[in-house]
Amino acid sequence: MKNLYSRNQAKKFKNNREKQDPKIWYKLDLSAIVYPTLQRRDFSSVYRLSVVLKDPVKPDILQHAVDIALKRFPTYKTAIRKGLFWRYLELNDRPGPFVQKDIRNFCMPMPFKAGNRYLLRIYYHDCRISLEAHHCLGDGTGGMYVLQTITAVYLRLLGHPISDGGFVKDINEAPTPGELEDAYMRYANAKVCPSRPGEKTYRVRGTRAPFYTFNVIDGIMSVKEVMNVASKYQATITEYLNSVLLYALLQKQQHDWHIKLRPVKIAMPVNLRRFFPSETLRNFITMVYPGIDPRLGEYTFEEIVKQVHNYMRYYINEKFLKGDITTNANTQRNPLIRIVPLFVKDFVVRMFYTKVQDKNSSAGLTNMGALKVPDNMKPHIERFDIYMGQPFSSRTNCAIVSFEDILTINFASSIVESDVERLFFQKLVADGIHVKIESNRNY
Repeated sequence: MKNLYSRNQAKKFKNNREKQDPKIWYKLDLSAIVYPTLQRRDFSSVYRLSVVLKDPVKPDILQHAVDIALKRFPTYKTAIRKGLFWRYLELNDRPGPFVQKDIRNFCMPMPFKAGNRYLLRIYYHDCRISLEAHHCLGDGTGGMYVLQTITAVYLRLLGHPISDGGFVKDINEAPTPGELEDAYMRYANAKVCPSRPGEKTYRVRGTRAPFYTFNVIDGIMSVKEVMNVASKYQATITEYLNSVLLYALLQKQQHDWHIKLRPVKIAMPVNLRRFFPSETLRNFITMVYPGIDPRLGEYTFEEIVKQVHNYMRYYINEKFLKGDITTNANTQRNPLIRIVPLFVKDFVVRMFYTKVQDKNSSAGLTNMGALKVPDNMKPHIERFDIYMGQPFSSRTNCAIVSFEDILTINFASSIVESDVERLFFQKLVADGIHVKIESNRNY
């Protein structure tokens, strides 16, 4: 289905726009303010969520499901607009978004004026339905509600009785104020703001892939196997997989030519809904940075696991997380910053992110955990996948999600070399985990 509409549709659309008064708009949440600032011709803050069904997808039915379900998520049916001081999301009543056949190099940059200004895309291929969303709309949790609700409506249109619950929203129910809120501002009330690390970390050296190339390597394995191995190290699955990635990065740095060693750190998003009650479907995450400093000496894998375990226990708690989000919120609340023109804010934020924030980590890792779906929806689903999208700079990102006993680890990179991914999966296999590999790379 083409992303075009006839003259009659265009005329009808124009008339509807003129009748819409006043316009519905939403202020960008605390995290979403940054993502449009980083927009480049070759980069957008886009992530992808996919569900693999048991049967091939029927695109015409899927399009109908998207049209029905997306009305339930007003903040995702929007276009981004620019004001004098801030950007905001405006209700988008243009035709779309239209489902498309999937492409090999997905998570492509998302120009704000393309695709009838929608900030999400829906793809299909064989048994797979994929949703790509710009991060200014929301985080992976919010996106998963959209994807699973679309999938539930799609299955209902095929005649399957699918219940609401889990990540499936009632499409006949109006969104609650809590789903639309900027939850950061409700909880940003700590009395002190902790300092943040600013030391430059190890960065993977690699050959940058050609423009619009997106290298993906997926590892599919058993949740029980990974859990059993993690328990042998007295760690959770997240702690264990963080440690494996740090182990791979440390090995990669040792093999690289270097003048001096640098700390190795992972940027890991934390879902703040686990600590602060919120229904928000927008962004509500913050970053923590578990790491190892090889300048202090050589670390065994057991020592890495122990350090990551202690780091998680120390930093991932309500007190530290509240202090972190308060630091971000205080910047936005500053009356002087509020009156600074947008182009000045963009310049400062972009410089800070490029020179400081992006250099604070060697790789990214996110774990969405075990996904819940309604019981009568489970027989139709094979697995889920999640991709963090193209990295801002030359490195690799790792995303983890599980459904029933299937755990998928999805690496995404914009460099040709896959040394880190190879070392990562070699360690899993050495620990006795059976891994099935899928990739869009040419070997």
